Amino acid sequence: MNIRHDIELDLSGLACPMPLLKSKLALNNMKSQQILKVTATDPGSEKDFHLFVDQSDHKILDFQRKDSTYLYWIKKG
Repeated sequence: MNIRHDIELDLSGLACPMPLLKSKLALNNMKSQQILKVTATDPGSEKDFHLFVDQSDHKILDFQRKDSTYLYWIKKG
């Protein structure tokens, strides 16, 4: 899937909770409906990101796991 994104964060190598915290900061500075693409390597990010969007107005448009890399496309609510 090829989703156009407005901002991309490569958070590879960062451990929990940093991928989620840095993503939240990026989303705070974005306009509604913009899309953030996040690349992470922390296995805990999968649970963290899904819980986060469940408790917010944001939406994960796509999630992909490739080996030890986790890719998220998050639409700001």
